[in-house]
Amino acid sequence: TSDYSSVDRRNAALLATTVAEFFRDQGKRVVLFIDSLTRYTRALRDVALFAGEPPARRGYPASVFDSLPALLERPGATPGGSITAFYTVLLEGEDEVDPMADEICSILDGHIFLSRKLAGQGHYPAVDVLRSVSRVFSQVTAPPHQARSVEIRRLMTRLDELQLLVDLGEYRQGENAENDRAMQLRRPLEQWLCQPVSQYSS
Repeated sequence: TSDYSSVDRRNAALLATTVAEFFRDQGKRVVLFIDSLTRYTRALRDVALFAGEPPARRGYPASVFDSLPALLERPGATPGGSITAFYTVLLEGEDEVDPMADEICSILDGHIFLSRKLAGQGHYPAVDVLRSVSRVFSQVTAPPHQARSVEIRRLMTRLDELQLLVDLGEYRQGENAENDRAMQLRRPLEQWLCQPVSQYSS
């Protein structure tokens, strides 16, 4: 936590990954949670700046960006075991450019983007589907699932584009069949994407 020194916060993530590797090498299937990479990168930044490194992008020295792959590429599968890692990343703002978050997303196999806007609307889980990505999706799903996913994402993209017209009162039913279909499916889609906190799936 923030109560610990920057060196301790940096070493905590490294130690947790090393422990996970130990159990993986014993043939275990390990799940690793690190909350959060934001604290880890800030700790790296503090240590680097204290050592005299010049700041670069958004105040982060270049060594911070070099250190990320060294941590994030360690989990994975071996012939005997595996590590599945989950990391949380806190953004300063949803609409701001965050070079650290961009760097992390470029390394990991995917990311689930949680939206403050959706949470404010009572939409839970507050997953922004269009900003979430899985690079292993095609490896873990069947073709029918993939086709339906493409269809839904295309529909959500159209709804996102239509939102401005709706807000301005410029949307007119009957002018575009695809737009009308998207608007008709909007409410059922939102209900399908919502899930009560008490409901779970295995």
